[in-house]
Amino acid sequence: MGLVHCCSALLLLVFIPKGCHGGNMLVLPADGSHWLNMDILIKALHSRGHNVTVVRSSRSWYIKEKSSYYNTYTVQVERSIDQKFITKLISESLKFERGAIPLTSFLNAAVGMIGVFVDAHTTVGELVSAMLDDKQLMRTLKDSKFDMVLTDPCWGHGVILAKYLNLPLVYNVRWLLSGEAHLAIAPSPLSYIPITGSGHTDTMTFFQRVKNVLYQLNNLIQHQVVVKLVYQKLCDKYLGSDIDFNQLLLGADIWLMRVDFVFEFPRPTMPNVVYIGGFQCKPAKPLPEHLEEFVQSSGEHGVIIMSLGSFVSELPSDMANGIAATFAKLPQRVIWRYTGPRPATLGNNTLMVDWMPQNDLLGHPKIKLFVAHGGTNGVQEAIYHGVPVVGLPLFFDQFDNLLRLKERGAAKLTTIRTVDQGNTFQDAIQEVLNEPSYRLNMQRLSRLHRDQPMKSLDTALFWIEFVMRHKGAAHLRTESYRLPWYSYHSVDVILFLVGALLLVIFTFFIFIRCLCTTMCKSKVKRD
Repeated sequence: MGLVHCCSALLLLVFIPKGCHGGNMLVLPADGSHWLNMDILIKALHSRGHNVTVVRSSRSWYIKEKSSYYNTYTVQVERSIDQKFITKLISESLKFERGAIPLTSFLNAAVGMIGVFVDAHTTVGELVSAMLDDKQLMRTLKDSKFDMVLTDPCWGHGVILAKYLNLPLVYNVRWLLSGEAHLAIAPSPLSYIPITGSGHTDTMTFFQRVKNVLYQLNNLIQHQVVVKLVYQKLCDKYLGSDIDFNQLLLGADIWLMRVDFVFEFPRPTMPNVVYIGGFQCKPAKPLPEHLEEFVQSSGEHGVIIMSLGSFVSELPSDMANGIAATFAKLPQRVIWRYTGPRPATLGNNTLMVDWMPQNDLLGHPKIKLFVAHGGTNGVQEAIYHGVPVVGLPLFFDQFDNLLRLKERGAAKLTTIRTVDQGNTFQDAIQEVLNEPSYRLNMQRLSRLHRDQPMKSLDTALFWIEFVMRHKGAAHLRTESYRLPWYSYHSVDVILFLVGALLLVIFTFFIFIRCLCTTMCKSKVKRD
């Protein structure tokens, strides 16, 4: 009898259709810190039984060729956006920012960076050409029967390959080629939506709105230059001259946006935009023994941690000495992630490390403050664990990320150029440590962030699997991206209506004039 039951159960397992089957997905990630986010998604997808294949360059910086949870195809290239490229860019940006005034800063962003952007995207274009010219690779990818493409659209390689293979497309996104992704896909009134780099909130004066518009015009110009010089040429060559890259870029099925409205200012959105801010955050694990001992030795004063991100390996010596001297004056213990030369002013209370378990430290009850550069990952982890921030933004979106925390009363901003000048940096640290409102406000943000019907990572996985199940999500995708700008903004309709109104007025004027002329002639004849 037991054997019969076992056989029946086995038959049921074989013949009853499964609610979810393992999918087969192709991933084209961005290298550097963006890979850290994508890697978390890939691990989660693998754990749910999906097969993941990653396309990487032979000169990849972060993305390893061998992995237990994804397969790889490595494309041979001569150059890539690697650590050397990023380090040089950061070094030049730091030198510029230390001596810049607002006007020269804007001109540098508007003009000086265009060549850098074009060069970077040209490097990505070389990867696209190397992929699509490799007939054996393309044949293999087509024969693999992938269900979808997952990519980070800050570069354009995944967009073009998805179209070449004719596959549904999902974005793990915050940035497009030269601007924040919302600006491209959702209605974005510049009267209250601040452009990254402007340094504004969602409440702007008239002249701030003027600056906001100028920054957006700069972004649009940079975008069009990059598209024209790099990606449209690739589309013409490999996809056909009738394919418009901008339409491909905006035609993704689902946009997994790496922010949420605990962090972002409220703004219009679209049905196929899914918010997964903080999806990489998780409860803290126990610290390594040597770190736990150091943290516990802080007593009632607690611990400050500092990290300027994975891109910043070292700072100019005067900056590093200024930071170390400030830390040495504090009663707190300090853990500082820094790989540059040991500062001469380093105090006994400061532990310098090449790497630290940032998420686990932020979740430790002894941590009082996070000194951060304002990268999206660090900001989201600080929100998740409720740790207030002193911000030292360096470049890109970091000032704007920290500004959002500052506006919510959870962070204090200072500048990298003042860390070795006077007590500005020390005063900022003391204010956040001693004013309870900073921690209370950040803990309130933490409660709001965690109070969701689904965890952010589970939300991301659901929508990726949704696209695989339904072969896309066309019903959520607006057709607005196919409209020319004058149709989208109804400029043609407004001109037509104004023209029609002017025609009616002109006709009425002519009619009255003719009527007056006729009446005058009639009166003259009678006289």
